Amino acid sequence: MSARILLVEDDERLAQLVAEALRKAGYQVTHCSSGLDGEALMRTQPFEVVLLDGHLPDKDGFDVLRDVRRDFAGRIVMLTARDDDIDQVLGLEGGADDYITKPVAPRVLMARIKALLRRDTTPLLAATESDEMRFGELVIKPSARDVRLAGAPVELTTAEYDLLHFLAERAGSTVSREDIMQGLRGIEFDGLDRAIDARVSRLRKKIGDDAQAAERIKTVRGQGYLFAKD
Repeated sequence: MSARILLVEDDERLAQLVAEALRKAGYQVTHCSSGLDGEALMRTQPFEVVLLDGHLPDKDGFDVLRDVRRDFAGRIVMLTARDDDIDQVLGLEGGADDYITKPVAPRVLMARIKALLRRDTTPLLAATESDEMRFGELVIKPSARDVRLAGAPVELTTAEYDLLHFLAERAGSTVSREDIMQGLRGIEFDGLDRAIDARVSRLRKKIGDDAQAAERIKTVRGQGYLFAKD
């Protein structure tokens, strides 16, 4: 069965173009133009991906993201105003899995969606035979997508977990931003995108890593990030 996509966009012309492109690519598309309607659909129907406009007339898309993120299991992509850094930061900090600037280029949209869907079909059990990755007090269980620090559960968004797991699988090696972007989002790093840095910053806070003197996720200047083995 093809993936189910919810498009929450109040620009009817843009929504029609996006929905048509998605349907031609084989996806099942549901469209609504209201933030409240979108939130209700996300709470009552299963969608693999939601394309959520950041600015909607009744309930702001960023407020919808904040209110449903903890309970919604699918991927959420924010549709943001062109070159609006504030929108991108709000989306990423709110737990969005990705963001796309408008107007949407069909090829970029399809590449992003395919990359998001690949995350759910890529086996995550290769970490260890016991399906447990242990780094001191930090324990990651890929099959359950569970993370614990000193025995206490660590609440991560889908995007934060994916990044943590990606780095942990490569513990002891420096991973470039290019590799992270390609591995998690299936696109090339343009040198200006700060999404990875913002996500690393949030991860550090959640796993108790000092941002000023990080010991677990270290910044390797000019190269990328290093997830320490011990």
